[in-house]
Amino acid sequence: MSRVYNFSAGPAAVPQEVLETAQKEMLDWNGSGMSVMEMSHRGKEFVSIAEKAEADVRELMNIPSNYKVLFLQGGATTQFSMVPMNLLRGNNKACYVNTGAWSKKAIKEAKIHCDVQVSASSEDDNFMSIPAQDSWNIDPNAAYLHYTSNETIGGVEFQNIPDVGDINLVADMSSNILSREIDVSKFAVIYAGGQKNMGPSGIALTIVRDDLIGETMAGTPSMLDYKNHADADSMFNTPATYSWYLMGLVFDWIKKNGGVKGIEERNMRKAAKLYAAIDGSDFYANPVEVSVRSRMNVPFTLANSELDALFLSEAKTAGLVTLKGHRSVGGMRASIYNAMPGEGIDALISMMAEFERTKA
Repeated sequence: MSRVYNFSAGPAAVPQEVLETAQKEMLDWNGSGMSVMEMSHRGKEFVSIAEKAEADVRELMNIPSNYKVLFLQGGATTQFSMVPMNLLRGNNKACYVNTGAWSKKAIKEAKIHCDVQVSASSEDDNFMSIPAQDSWNIDPNAAYLHYTSNETIGGVEFQNIPDVGDINLVADMSSNILSREIDVSKFAVIYAGGQKNMGPSGIALTIVRDDLIGETMAGTPSMLDYKNHADADSMFNTPATYSWYLMGLVFDWIKKNGGVKGIEERNMRKAAKLYAAIDGSDFYANPVEVSVRSRMNVPFTLANSELDALFLSEAKTAGLVTLKGHRSVGGMRASIYNAMPGEGIDALISMMAEFERTKA
């Protein structure tokens, strides 16, 4: 079997070393005689897996002790409701920054629960930029301000943490968590689906400051109350055990590859090389404002869109798959998350150059 370079936006590539470890441990984890997927979530074997995963991510992200780390089901989409249900705390207003498709989804869901003030939006620019922060209209009395740190579809990424004063800051980091160093203490809540930078789908990592746990809005279902999950060490119900295990293997892989700092340096090199290839060509183009280009998701178009299908076909033949852009944007999109090796970028650039040489 020959492995391809998988540029999928998610579920995305998993480090090969992680897959090989999971393969080796599939039938018998650590001499237990069981696969992880067969274990009781309350048994000592799985509890040890869960505890190590939490300890490792706390170390990787330098998470302060006054934050709970929760491993939840429902993906990031369920967090669109959990955030207002847990953070409004008697307030009825929240601020949101709209920078793309996932911001819009979060805003739509939040409007079910409260009065949403869109503090800034780049929709008029087709989400190809991020509004300058000095133009944001932030209500100082809002319960929190929410933003999406990296927009998977449009390919824009915040390069710095927004300074919002004393308002609780919430971030959807689904597509760039653990890809760059951040100061967790600046946030009230960070959440991220697992299927881009942390392994498989079926699980969401949610980091919540202690003082925001325990005062949900009336009518909040028990499964959407952070306190229930925090009190039960993320085992309020049967968790997604195998996804949790794989996520832990990814955390261990990051530690062995220089931690978040080492991964960030690698990501910077990968992105710079791919953007340089695009910018150095008249045949390819990236529509995103240069200062906010994503390191994780790189959309690009061909000068002649009639060649898109042929490009994808030849890319697949070269072992480069899932490069088709989102239907709302078109063109191509290379998602180059943590697990994408530098060799994958080199292979893509080589194929792009050959395609341009023969088709331009």
